[in-house]
Amino acid sequence: MRLYNTLSRQEEDFVPSRDLTVRMYACGLTVYARGHIGNFRTFVAVDLLRRTLRHVAGFAVHHVTNFTDVDDKTINESHKAGVPLRDYTSRYIDAFREDAAALGLEPPEDTPRATDPGNLQAMSDMIAALGQRGHTYRSDGSIYFRISTLPAYGQLARLDHAGIVSGARIDSDKYEKEDARDFVLWKATPPGEPSWDLGVGPGRPGWHIECSAMALRLLGPGPIDIHCGGVDLIFPHHENEIAQAEGATGTPFSRFWFHVEHLLMDDGEKMSKSLGNVFTIRDILEQGYRASALRYLLISVHYRKQLRFSWATMQQAEEALRRIMDCVGRLGRVTDGSGTAGWEARLIAARDDFRQKLSADVNVPGALGAVFELLREANAAIDASTLSREEADATLAFFDGCDEVLGVLVLRRAEEAAPPIPQAELDDLLAARIEARRMRNFAEADRIRTALESRGIVLEDSAAGTIWKRK
Repeated sequence: MRLYNTLSRQEEDFVPSRDLTVRMYACGLTVYARGHIGNFRTFVAVDLLRRTLRHVAGFAVHHVTNFTDVDDKTINESHKAGVPLRDYTSRYIDAFREDAAALGLEPPEDTPRATDPGNLQAMSDMIAALGQRGHTYRSDGSIYFRISTLPAYGQLARLDHAGIVSGARIDSDKYEKEDARDFVLWKATPPGEPSWDLGVGPGRPGWHIECSAMALRLLGPGPIDIHCGGVDLIFPHHENEIAQAEGATGTPFSRFWFHVEHLLMDDGEKMSKSLGNVFTIRDILEQGYRASALRYLLISVHYRKQLRFSWATMQQAEEALRRIMDCVGRLGRVTDGSGTAGWEARLIAARDDFRQKLSADVNVPGALGAVFELLREANAAIDASTLSREEADATLAFFDGCDEVLGVLVLRRAEEAAPPIPQAELDDLLAARIEARRMRNFAEADRIRTALESRGIVLEDSAAGTIWKRK
């Protein structure tokens, strides 16, 4: 398995450092609002990495994704809403889990909240360790990291040390790209803000310390194997995570850094809450699209390339997924052809191609190419009536094996299994149509077909009977 490592700016061979278990941390949502599909591009890419590590490379995975539930934004928004911080952030954690399930994300082994008592204590302990090693100073009740004490600072973002402003500091949890300054570790809190006193004085954690402490608490000791996130987190967040973790422990923080490119709007703007141009999973579903099509779109472009979102690309994703499902459906209806010469060898080659593409830096578009190449050949064999039932079953097993990583067919099947109208009503209408056709009342049969289509259900008649599909 090879992965691109942002730290070295090149692909490298990857194996976990111990016990064949990948220790992987991914920065999760800051839960002050519902996540948008730009956020979920990163989470889906991490899910693909997780699945590839498990199902292709054969490793076990210990995967942590956090919830940032205390920072400037969560505090400000909870105050505006007049809701206690823990209650306010809990509603968006629930929303994230709902959206993650809709997109078929495998649940991580750990989903810590920054305000969990054990995590807060780990942050305090890390700050104390940084102080003992001479990396911190206090000012106006807050504790800051002095970046001049760590010569390696800036290695991930490739910062020019000549441009680092020694002694300048910043209190906000996020700041502008390339604005390298001493950053806050533990913030003095004004009245009305949450505060803890766990050994370094009263206050609350800065954003950056949260992930460093949680990653090493749940996956340590360092170095962990992989740290994931969007490219916008490289600086300052991930750079500061490295500084904190390595400054406190004296050992490397993470061996590999896995960063996912932006999702762009059709006009080229990055999708972000600050720009107000966001779509949530709910927004997509309310436009009549399905979560399986959105997942397909999000996996269709390599994670290190920017992805443009539009309703046209959503439609293209729907059509591509429908092609796969149509072939799967046809394979399920194969009776027994004469057999296709070399089909077993063709399946083995397709499986090997699929796995090789994924093993090369999670090249999902390449892996999808292997899927569609075999799909075309399978359709041709069905058209020629050569595919045997045994070969059809083996081909279905190939698609199911691919879907252990892709995760789109299982979503679409679950969606197809739940009709957009009550099941009992659908059963009654299908029975009425069968009876109308038996009585040669084709006008009534066509009326039922049209009525169902207007409600999102398409009927397909064949010699084997009638099946329904979502429109």
